[in-house]
Amino acid sequence: MPFNEFLKRLLAWEVKLPTCRKLRRSAAYRAAYKKWINNQAYLRWTGPLYKAYHYQKAGLPHSCRVQLVEAENRKGFIFFHDPAISSENFSFLFDFLKDRVLAQGYCLHSMDELEKRHARYTEQVNKYILLPPAAELPGSGLCNQLYGNITLDYIKINRNPGYIRLLADSYADPYFSRPLAFTDLLDKVLQPDELPSEGNNYQP
Repeated sequence: MPFNEFLKRLLAWEVKLPTCRKLRRSAAYRAAYKKWINNQAYLRWTGPLYKAYHYQKAGLPHSCRVQLVEAENRKGFIFFHDPAISSENFSFLFDFLKDRVLAQGYCLHSMDELEKRHARYTEQVNKYILLPPAAELPGSGLCNQLYGNITLDYIKINRNPGYIRLLADSYADPYFSRPLAFTDLLDKVLQPDELPSEGNNYQP
């Protein structure tokens, strides 16, 4: 074996290991996101996403591509990107879901950006992990887990939008409160009856 080939194998130069770093948003991104929120641009997708979840649950067709996650202690959905949604809007929607979960009393535990290099493509994962605060459910002596631990992922392939995944993982443990219904979380995060505020620039 040639010496250079031996060195490559020894030092794993050809092995493309995943990289992970803290997810950071630039000042320009934060300013654009704030404007997006103020204009209620999210209303383009929150209502349709809410309907798509319930339509999918009922086995009915819908224009949004949604996959349900329904395990015993894990509830959630996967919202697949549509070409009609720009990459910027899809990223804003990902952050919007995080902010709405935080508004339910959750704490942001971590925000990471992971890159995995595969043989034919590169996968980028933006991830938020949100946890309920350490608190007792009043009068019960149990840890209040609210809806469980929330994980939000935004998956991109070669920097192109793929899907957003929201998961609620709950504990089946006698020391924890019974998790609140995932559909209740959807009601509060997506707020399907929300109307445009007077004077904003939202156009359906």
